[in-house]
Amino acid sequence: MITVDWTAFTPFSAAVGGVLIGLAAGAFILLNGRVAGISGILGGLLKPGRGDIAWRGAFLAGMIGAPALWIIFSALPDIEVSASTPVLVAAGLLVGYGTRLGSGCTSGHGVCGLSRLSPRSLVATLLFMGAGFATVYVARHVLGGM
Repeated sequence: MITVDWTAFTPFSAAVGGVLIGLAAGAFILLNGRVAGISGILGGLLKPGRGDIAWRGAFLAGMIGAPALWIIFSALPDIEVSASTPVLVAAGLLVGYGTRLGSGCTSGHGVCGLSRLSPRSLVATLLFMGAGFATVYVARHVLGGM
């Protein structure tokens, strides 16, 4: 049985956030000719090309600075993390490995690739969403909630 926490159901802010992500990704590709794939932008800093460091650094600084700006105007929601630190580290490493293996992440394939009707992004998005569903099922129902 699935239990829904209706107090955490925030359709208006979720819709506004989705629209802002879409606008930002669209503006980024229209103004810069580049896909706003976070893993690719971050990965490009590891082997930067000529003229690549400034825009990649500015993009990532914006991603870090936006929550900091949010804190000035509003409190962040309370977050409860029930997984242990080793599980979180392993999960983060697996996500990082998966994004490199799939040549992109949710922002690159899921937001930008699907909006450009890319078949490769459709396959990648279906694969990582399916892997996510399977992982949650195994963690909650086979391993007992870790």
